[in-house]
Amino acid sequence: MRKYYPQILSVHLFWIVNDKILLLRRYNTGYMDGYWSVPAGHVEAKESATYAMIREAKEEIGVDFKPEELKPVYFMHRFENQERVDFFFRTSKTGIEPKNMEPNKADALDWFPLSSLPQNMVPYVRKALESYLNGEIYGEFGWSTQFLK
Repeated sequence: MRKYYPQILSVHLFWIVNDKILLLRRYNTGYMDGYWSVPAGHVEAKESATYAMIREAKEEIGVDFKPEELKPVYFMHRFENQERVDFFFRTSKTGIEPKNMEPNKADALDWFPLSSLPQNMVPYVRKALESYLNGEIYGEFGWSTQFLK
């Protein structure tokens, strides 16, 4: 008999303007604190990935996006203690400046050149970004041969 496991769904934002990407440095979260990542969060029950991204962007960086301003560009199936599926969205919106709306979860917010990303970046986010920039749309992370049958 097959087993089906629930996956955690997450959304991530590649906000790229003039070859720079917006990153937040994680703080006091219990996961990869001190590492840079993109605005992100979990998809809630009965919520589409697009609307989860809109909600998370508002909560984390104080920016209101419209669905048409967010383009899904990369997808990842990963394993970190359990299965996860990540949706990565891209925007190039200009004319508004993001703010760190959750200083209890991020202690810095900054734009980084795509050619000079910080060394201490969340590994799966770095892989997703690099893969996306190389024209890929799907990737896997954290799986090992122990799961192959």
